[in-house]
Order: sequence, then C-alpha cells, then structure tokens
Amino acid sequence: MTLDGHPDPGAGSAPMVRLNRYMARAGIASRRASDELIRAGAVRVNGKVIQEPGLSVRPGLDHVEVEGRTARVPDDYEYIVLHKPLGCLVTKSDPQGRPLVYACVPGLRAGTVAVGRLDMDTTGLLLLTDDGELAFRLLHPRFGLWKRYEAVVLGRPDEAALTRLRQGVQLDDGMTAPARVEVVETWPVEHGCRSRVSLEIHEGRKRQVRRMLRVVGHPVRQLTRVAFAGMALDLPEPGQWRRLRADEVVALRRRAGLDQDTDHG
Repeated sequence: MTLDGHPDPGAGSAPMVRLNRYMARAGIASRRASDELIRAGAVRVNGKVIQEPGLSVRPGLDHVEVEGRTARVPDDYEYIVLHKPLGCLVTKSDPQGRPLVYACVPGLRAGTVAVGRLDMDTTGLLLLTDDGELAFRLLHPRFGLWKRYEAVVLGRPDEAALTRLRQGVQLDDGMTAPARVEVVETWPVEHGCRSRVSLEIHEGRKRQVRRMLRVVGHPVRQLTRVAFAGMALDLPEPGQWRRLRADEVVALRRRAGLDQDTDHG
C-alpha cells in the first residue's frame, strides 16, 4: 500500500518501491533489519512515523528519514564483477577479522551486496549490485540461470559418477537438479591422479558443488566459479574487479527476464 493506505498506483504514476527495499538500497540496513526499524517507529515518511513494513514509497518524491537522518537512494544501479580471492569471506563483517570481499572494491555503495555467496575456499566470478530484483532472479532456481565451476578433484570421475551428477544426486538437504558435467583433464600425482572437472548448476545451496562431488567419491581440492548467468570470468588475477559495461548490464537483465526500461527499485 501507499502512504495514504491506498493500493499502489498503476501505469503513468511515479514508480513505487517497498519501504524496506528502499532502505536497503539506501544502505540503511538489510530488508529484514529495515522491517524491524519500521516496526520500532524509527522511520518517518513525509514527516509521519510509519510502522507498517508493507508500505510503498516513491523515490525522489517521498521523503524518508531513519532515526532522524534522510535516507536517499542513488539515481542508478551499480553493477560490479569481482574475481574473488582465496580466503575472503562474502559477508559485511567478521568478528574474527578475516578478509572480506567488500574491501576489494574501494568506494562501494553501502547498498551494494554480493549476488549469492562463494565460500572462503572458493575463488572466481562474483557479481555485486544494488539492483535487488536482478539479484533475486539471478539466484532463484525458477529462472534457470546457470553457474559454471571448474573443480580440481581427487581421482578421475568415471562415466557412472558423471551420469549420477547429470541425473541429480541425493544430498542431506534433498535431491539436486541435473547438472552439466565433464572431465576436462586428468594428470598423475603421487598415489593416484587428479582431474579438472567442469560442472554447471542452476541451484545455489551451501557448498553444493563440493558436496555433489564428494557424494560421487571425488573430493574437491580447488574450486573456481568461471561463469555465471552467461557472463564469463575475464579477470585473470584474484582481487581484480571492474564495473559492467552498459551492454553487459542489458544482456544480463534480459537473461533474467527483466525489461531494461522498467524501474525495479
């Protein structure tokens, strides 16, 4: 609903954004934490205290204050690709003081977050954006956007193991969707061999690739995400980053089923 309690206006009106999403993009807090601030009476819209998390506001027209400070969202979105280094956490803070991916990108907006997570021991392509609708679609399995990983594993997966992965394997949190997988190369090491495996999935469970390969008997020793939603990793050194070009943003949003001309707040 809008500030006056009516349904969101239709076409031709200023685009509406849910208040918690507006606050998250302004870098105030996550959507969940924003809901808590709203319920606590810490948020005013056009001078009125708001305690209804479902409220929608009009960016650029409605004035939003949080604990007395004006909350503003940027006029455009930020889209960044990072080659995540080994040993970095994909989180905003860490009580143990370990390295964070957000420190890799100087001047990053407060509302810009990583699209999904790579665990501390995984390197490779990581997207960061404050475009919440795009981030949601990139992560949700319903939209079928693939992520490709290269894994160095113990041994050489045989055809039976590859078939299991292609059909889906049973993990402790359920059956996986069918994967695309192939052995790229194998080389000898002391007491056996190692292989480089290319594996593509469109799910995003915690440590999923590592768990899938372990289940079929080939534990991962090195893991890199080399492609995501049609974008290939083109930054050779860990820690390198760049902003997406305009044509890349258009292509990425189209692959996610978004109209480039639509404001998704």
